[in-house]
Amino acid sequence: MQRSLRDYLIISFKGLAMGAADAVPGVSGGTIAFISGIYEELITTISNINGSLFKTLFSKGFKAFWQQANGNFLLALLSGIVISFVSFMRLAKYLLEHHPILIWSFFFGLIVASIYFVGKQITKWNLVTIIALIIGTGIAFYISKLPSLGTNDNPWFLFLAGAIAICAMILPGISGSFILIILGAYKTLSDAIHDIDIKKIIIFVTGALVGLLSFSHVLKWLFKHYHNVTLALLTGFIFGSLNKVWPWKNTLTWHTNSKGIKSPLLQESISPLNFAGESQLLYAIILMLLGFLTIFILERLGSKK
Repeated sequence: MQRSLRDYLIISFKGLAMGAADAVPGVSGGTIAFISGIYEELITTISNINGSLFKTLFSKGFKAFWQQANGNFLLALLSGIVISFVSFMRLAKYLLEHHPILIWSFFFGLIVASIYFVGKQITKWNLVTIIALIIGTGIAFYISKLPSLGTNDNPWFLFLAGAIAICAMILPGISGSFILIILGAYKTLSDAIHDIDIKKIIIFVTGALVGLLSFSHVLKWLFKHYHNVTLALLTGFIFGSLNKVWPWKNTLTWHTNSKGIKSPLLQESISPLNFAGESQLLYAIILMLLGFLTIFILERLGSKK
């Protein structure tokens, strides 16, 4: 595929949006990839990283290897994701601690719009696609209700957490960051990034690569053989995740770490009218609309050839 420099800059911008989404527990970068029109190319490109690709490297040289690997696409996208994820993770941590209603409102609007844009790509609705939609919704809703396991610094656990979380990150609707919170690895990873702990970062990234290369083959096969059913399942994942990003919550139980810092362990969604503090309803509605419009902009970018 022939692309101009402008095309690759747009792909990097989409990567920035994916990285920012993945840094927030409750939002999936896979949703952004899907809406912006690069999801299936991303899955196909990742699944094509196999033995034959490296045979091309040794037999035909680096240029042929780079073209077969869709290297320019991956470089543009991954550079945007990494830069955004690392930088936005700190910002997300601050916003979630000091302005949780506002940031969740923005992403709630974003996800509502995502449901429409992913769902409209289902070309044929029947009993099977409806069942897939219901199953996807149920799975995502159940995951959104799970409490955190606390923290775990074990290297093998961090490797496994990376492999599981990256699978969630490329699934629209299921948040990789939230999976890390459930597993108890989110704080470990955010601290490692903050402290530039190279060993822990490498262990996590290695696990993520193993998970990504394995899971991408499953997704590619599903899209090839069960396209509409897969889309219905993914739409359900996005719909079910709305509970996690609902801005107004009541904390049922708290987790206190070794330093005495408290963080929410189990929460329930409530009406803004029943919220104990300042509901910030007007600002929340404005940010929901901004999130909704953001998806329209990304979809317009994705629809341009």
